[in-house]
Amino acid sequence: MRLPLVLLVHGGPWARDRFGYDNERQWLANRGYAVLAVNFRGSTGFGKAFLAAARGEWGAKMDDDLIDAVEWAVASGVADPARIAIMGGSYGGYAVLSGMTRSPHVYACGVDVVGPSSLETLMASIPPYWEAQRVMLYRAVGDPRTEAGAALLRERSPLHRADRIARPLLIGQGANDPRVLQSEADQMVAALHANAVPVTYVLYPDEGHGFVRPANRLSFNAVVEAFLARHLGGRFQPVSPGEFDGTTMEVREDSGGVATMPVA
Repeated sequence: MRLPLVLLVHGGPWARDRFGYDNERQWLANRGYAVLAVNFRGSTGFGKAFLAAARGEWGAKMDDDLIDAVEWAVASGVADPARIAIMGGSYGGYAVLSGMTRSPHVYACGVDVVGPSSLETLMASIPPYWEAQRVMLYRAVGDPRTEAGAALLRERSPLHRADRIARPLLIGQGANDPRVLQSEADQMVAALHANAVPVTYVLYPDEGHGFVRPANRLSFNAVVEAFLARHLGGRFQPVSPGEFDGTTMEVREDSGGVATMPVA
């Protein structure tokens, strides 16, 4: 039996998915989804050539690696091609936005968590503690000091292709994120509005690059599973009255009503 599938893209991109227990994958599997985690080019632990193969390939061959994996899952009889979601945080969030603009009819929906929408503004807002990585980032993504690099950053920025998104999108953002500023989410939501693309946007004013407080993590997971259930058909757990007291979640946009969590 073919299953709805969640393509779960790791952050970094200089990181990797490993074999073994992972609470996020287990949660999604419990809700009825096949989960696909891909070590696309640029992932660590596979040698220098594999890392170097990602230079200049954000929003290009790195996306193609993910599509190749999805096509494998469909060809293998694992995934239902009509029920595939892409989900990730940080670089994984960028991959969500990029994938949904480059391949708008592959994914039934997307979940972007603290993902940059514009490589131009991401490079312009490098935090002080990333300064030692600036040259490495320029080499990997595009050097804004050069004409060719600036053009590449613009070309690979999902913000400028927002009108191509054809399926529902959920964005989660921390207002105190020093790596991917809240403005990255805000400007993407504004671009989607301008093109009448449905979006759900939740903001946490006391969170940064990812969600840490338990009440906030629980509330966001509740929104995610309700969103996935609506668009992929998996299970979700209704929320009990008072269960998420203490969350600071602000629902900025809710095109499909999924952030109004069902109460048991």
